[in-house]
Amino acid sequence: MKDLVGRLAALDPDAGAALHVIVYFDRLVEGRAGLESLVRGAAVLSGCPARLVDDTRGVRIRVDADGVRHDDDGGPADPGWMSAALVPDGLPALWLERAGPPNGVDAMVLERASAAARDVLDRTRGRAPVGSPAADPASLEVLLDVSAPEHARRRAAVRLGLRDAALARAVAPAGGVTVVEAMPSSGTRTPYTGGRRAGIGPAVPVLDLPVSATAARTALRFTAEGGEQDPGPRTVYADELGGLALLADSVGPGTEPIPDVRALDRAVAAAPWAASTLHAIAFAPSLRAAAAELTLHHSTLQDRLAQAEHWLGWPVHDPHGRLRLQLALAVWRLHRNQRL
Repeated sequence: MKDLVGRLAALDPDAGAALHVIVYFDRLVEGRAGLESLVRGAAVLSGCPARLVDDTRGVRIRVDADGVRHDDDGGPADPGWMSAALVPDGLPALWLERAGPPNGVDAMVLERASAAARDVLDRTRGRAPVGSPAADPASLEVLLDVSAPEHARRRAAVRLGLRDAALARAVAPAGGVTVVEAMPSSGTRTPYTGGRRAGIGPAVPVLDLPVSATAARTALRFTAEGGEQDPGPRTVYADELGGLALLADSVGPGTEPIPDVRALDRAVAAAPWAASTLHAIAFAPSLRAAAAELTLHHSTLQDRLAQAEHWLGWPVHDPHGRLRLQLALAVWRLHRNQRL
């Protein structure tokens, strides 16, 4: 095979390089190489950093082009990078940190590395969670349908591999299908969100998953993009909403915004900093903590606060005013997220 690669490279360098990639990853698979070796191979062969991220199974590996692992470097993945999913029609999980489209060699690296990584993950960490693109959508629909007979939901749970799960929870990602996760005995696991905003339902017995799914969809409506114009958490746990969950039932497509929400809309429209500033003032433990969160001088925040109070029409520097602002922000977000 080595001689064949050499002869092919002399005739067609691109084809020879692609065959070299195939041989390289075949040897790693035959040697039962781990995930880090696969990502390192992708980085070295492509000549740029590579990363593998599977939040479902708690995997985050990033390797520089020189073969050195640096998981915490590089920031979030760029949508413009070359990437591949681990399952058909799934979200990207393997990236080459270079803008695409990929050439023939890069495409082969992504194909072989992602296939090998999928096999390793399935072998060592179990199949992708229920609700992922690899799951049985019909069984999932039955499992989460509160009107389905209990025996039908029980059979669906068995088909989805949840026979032995004591507890499970639903995760509702923005723009995606609801995911069901079996909970480990420790009761803790980073939720699978597919990189999206998500509402996380409570852990319940498997046959009570329709309740968890409903709570997860409610929690999703309290999420935010997390940017300056839409500040707030990208992941919200239904268990932590408390009485706020009652607000979701009172805000629907035909609900008129209350005066405080209209005032908040006016403030946000008046200045690009208003949304992030008001969110920080509402939820930070103190004004100084809010200033630190916004990387502002304390006096600058005081000036912004005075202007924001003028737009809102009520003071927000006392406990009553902060509570009023917190509720206004929650209802404002429910109006914005009606279609999630």
